[in-house]
Amino acid sequence: MKILQVNTVCGSGSVGRIATDLYQVIEQSGNECMIAYGRGSAPADIKSIKVNSKIDFYNHVLFQFVTGANGFASTKSTKKLIKEIEQFNPDIIHLHNVHGFYLNIELFFLYLKQKNKPVVWTLHDCWSFTGHCAYFDYVQCDKWKTGCHHCEQYKSAYPYGLLHDNSLFNYKKKKELFNGVQNMTIVTPSYWLKDYVAQSFLKTYPVEVIYNGIDLQQFKPVKGELTKKYSFDSKHVILGVANMWEARKGLKYFIELSHLLSEEYQIILVGLNKKQMKELPSNIVGITRTQNVNELAQLYSLSSVYVNATLEDNFPTTNLEALSCNTPVITFATGGSVESVDEECGMVVPKGDINLLKEAIELVCQHPEKYDKCIEKAKKYNKNDRFEEYMNLYRKVYEDK
Repeated sequence: MKILQVNTVCGSGSVGRIATDLYQVIEQSGNECMIAYGRGSAPADIKSIKVNSKIDFYNHVLFQFVTGANGFASTKSTKKLIKEIEQFNPDIIHLHNVHGFYLNIELFFLYLKQKNKPVVWTLHDCWSFTGHCAYFDYVQCDKWKTGCHHCEQYKSAYPYGLLHDNSLFNYKKKKELFNGVQNMTIVTPSYWLKDYVAQSFLKTYPVEVIYNGIDLQQFKPVKGELTKKYSFDSKHVILGVANMWEARKGLKYFIELSHLLSEEYQIILVGLNKKQMKELPSNIVGITRTQNVNELAQLYSLSSVYVNATLEDNFPTTNLEALSCNTPVITFATGGSVESVDEECGMVVPKGDINLLKEAIELVCQHPEKYDKCIEKAKKYNKNDRFEEYMNLYRKVYEDK
């Protein structure tokens, strides 16, 4: 089989790493894979094609800011992608994030309907069935169930639209474009998202749940230079990691914790931008974003607990990475984040309850022997096992076609 994956990035960020990990499994199974991506760069050992130029990207961002219509620019990039698909001639097209200022969804989905090739679409957020937002739990909005309009987040939430709320147009066009694709199977990485899809305009498609997988050989208990640098004289280290510390990722809760916890505890946050670094309280250590897996594994390994204070999320791989490094996880009861945590490897706290979050941190740090099944739990998310589920799905849709 020849499989083409399509995503915003290749090899960076959680979804980009999922795409390249899956690429390796596809190739090792004797099949052929290529990744088409829009931004950044790809690892040298990955057969890939970058479809977007910087000019096209900036034009798309500008178009989005001015019109509020997300996914209707990047005409040149999309035509380039279609040309590459024709040349590669895949048996299956596997979509990941099709948002991210690199695709014209109208051109692209009309092409998919015309070609009638088997399509697998992994939804890593809720963007595909809303008129604007990637997530909506934060503002407790359910307009997506009947038809988006008067979006509360069009200025404040990705993908940002500064001048116009075009959520009604976006919703109607997505509903029109995304429905009617023959031989398309949707994959969700959580049962939480599967339930949302069943309530959306995508409900007619078959939906499979395949949990995200991680590389247990990369994410494992390790020591290195960072272990020495951030030892903090036997303090309990509390770690938080995000690609981008937006409001929904819960940065404010770490700020509050820094005032509530005693000096026995040290908070480290990874993924901050320069402005956030300057504004941090003096008792929080900030680290900018890193794509170095070994550095991340060291940080997870030296931590007493990984805290995921996210207020809306699908199925965060950071939970899995922490568990694989033998670090217990505490998460708010948010989306699919709770699906990877149980009483043997961490705790689930009611969303937004800072006092219970503090108590959970103290309990886990003071009684680590109660949470000794982290690595065992992480084995459930071995990428080779999880991605074999994708191989089985590929075989099924290929044979059905």
